[in-house]
Amino acid sequence: MILAHWKTTLAAALCVAACSQPGRAQVAPSTVLRIEVANAVRYVEDTADVTKIATDPSATTAIPIRNFRKAVLIGDIVAVNGQPVKGTLIENTRDMILRTAPTPGQGIADITRDAMLEWVYEILNVDGSPVGSLMVLGVGGGTPPPGATLLATQGNNAIVGGTGAFLGARGYLGGGAPPVVRTASMTEDPANRIKNGGGKAVFVLQVIPLYRPEILTTAAGPAVVHSSDFSPVSAAKPAAAGEILSLFATGLGPTRTNLDPGQPFPSSPLALVNSPVEVTVNGKSAEVLGAVGYPGAVDGYQVNFRLPSDTATGSATIQLSAAWIAGSSVNIPTQEKTSGVRA
Repeated sequence: MILAHWKTTLAAALCVAACSQPGRAQVAPSTVLRIEVANAVRYVEDTADVTKIATDPSATTAIPIRNFRKAVLIGDIVAVNGQPVKGTLIENTRDMILRTAPTPGQGIADITRDAMLEWVYEILNVDGSPVGSLMVLGVGGGTPPPGATLLATQGNNAIVGGTGAFLGARGYLGGGAPPVVRTASMTEDPANRIKNGGGKAVFVLQVIPLYRPEILTTAAGPAVVHSSDFSPVSAAKPAAAGEILSLFATGLGPTRTNLDPGQPFPSSPLALVNSPVEVTVNGKSAEVLGAVGYPGAVDGYQVNFRLPSDTATGSATIQLSAAWIAGSSVNIPTQEKTSGVRA
């Protein structure tokens, strides 16, 4: 009877959270994404003969241009916050060298900048499935704007939107030293980009998401249950080290099951969460066994994870993240592993 009441309470909480759109309108704290790129080549538009573009199979050298150079950069996204991923960076550049005291060929202006820039970061899981994209507009060089992350040393670039896990994102793109990339002529065939070699770059994105993952809270406390019998973790029945638990949350984003916006998650097959999902316990990454859309909910999810075996008796801090964006933490009562714990 108690268990049935808990399930009813949980279902109601999932429905309320999914239907409570005003909560999504609140501005969320920013998250810093450190995106690493390899095999980066900038192809410079240095020929007027369009029949020669992308025809040369060998590595080339671009013709120097004093200012107003136009180029396209292509690179492979290989990691986000140290986690291996796949993906592609595309950058569209128009040099616009501006100085307060210019030398010949530079533009005179009240600001110091180097180029007009457009970026698209399309991030994939390691299996090639899409996570989401971030779109950025801005200018390179000079000093970062007020309020930028301390990791940013140059550039004034705004995240103007995103798709997938980053739908509706805003924020700032900065970075350390300018990227070390190979500059080639646009006559070079980009099919040979990896074979011909490229450079590396690290981009720091200060992302303000439209929403972030949050573990639900009911009148009885955080919505974390024992997976063995679906009973809530409580002071009377604490979670044991090494035990498999389930938590219920909102804001984990798209699933691998294609659904129109506003449609509830199906029960068969279960809708697997598309983004990388992480659960930390006392700051330590826990084993995530599965993350799915809760059947019948629109923005409600179930995540199964194993409490680390070294979790001590007392209280544990649980935090959930999706696509490297973390939500608020909650605390649950815990105890050391006993012989009666079922995995």
